[in-house]
Amino acid sequence: MASSEVDQKFLGRLAKAVEPNNALLASMLFKILGLSIEVAGQLVKAKKQRRLDTTRMTQSLELYFHIIWLSREGLVMLEQYVLPMVGDYVELKVLAYKLRASFYHIFVLFHNNPPVSPMGIATTPEAAAATPMPLRVDKGKGVDRGETTFIPHELSRSSVQPTHPIEQGGPLPPPGFEAHAQVQPPAVTPEAAAAFLLPYVDYLPTAHQYFREACALADSLLWGSHSLRLSVKTEYAAFLYECVHDREGSRKLAKDTIAEVYEASEGMDDDMFNDACELVTVLGKMMKRGLGSGGGSRKPSPSAGTVSQGGESTATVVPPVPPVGMENPI
Repeated sequence: MASSEVDQKFLGRLAKAVEPNNALLASMLFKILGLSIEVAGQLVKAKKQRRLDTTRMTQSLELYFHIIWLSREGLVMLEQYVLPMVGDYVELKVLAYKLRASFYHIFVLFHNNPPVSPMGIATTPEAAAATPMPLRVDKGKGVDRGETTFIPHELSRSSVQPTHPIEQGGPLPPPGFEAHAQVQPPAVTPEAAAAFLLPYVDYLPTAHQYFREACALADSLLWGSHSLRLSVKTEYAAFLYECVHDREGSRKLAKDTIAEVYEASEGMDDDMFNDACELVTVLGKMMKRGLGSGGGSRKPSPSAGTVSQGGESTATVVPPVPPVGMENPI
């Protein structure tokens, strides 16, 4: 998906440019643009819900189903109608490869098995334990033997005479079906519930490979300060940090990309210059992401330490907070 404003600008601009010669390709690009704008809002909403408490289930699975479904449909349009027709283009080809990696990035964040990110539906034991049990449908008029019923002492049977089956509260299952009647349906996990939209498998290797291909293509076709090239590297750095958990590799990629920007000598217009400045700012924050107070980027807050009786402050480890402008995880 077009995860940033830079991607959306290029997607709309390139769709308009190819429209006179290839109306079908332009139509698909416009559809992917609209889908990407919708998914971007859903991603921000999902991350805000997860940020409240990472140990609980989100308020509604419909949001996750919607994200997965939109991403799946966007990937289908991209692979069937866009990728086969971008061989003769430069920027559009890079953008198409980047979009494919972005869609798989969403699958890794929200629907990967095993889970690799707290953005998923249930990635902790507490969240898995909070999965609601399926509602039990009782048919007929028999007594539900799955629950313990309180019987007052004065109504309890004190006779040693064996109880007739009819007196137990309803008809019994036919001979041969007793064991089947006692089997309870298994609990349906959220991931299994979303499997009807997308197979619940490991998408991490495929996503990583697609990001490598997009970066290699951007390096070979675009100059160092091109805003589309910077967008590819920015999302790849976020992917390495959040999904691959290669924090050092993510910071190194951000640092090398900034160095390539300053080494580039190609000219650019004002719009691309402004976009490049914004992306370089984001990369600069990602270069220090996860370092905490040791990187000199921020001072520890009073809540990040505990004060002893002697008045000395003992710092504790605080999980890194996403920098401003990185609310969208993609």
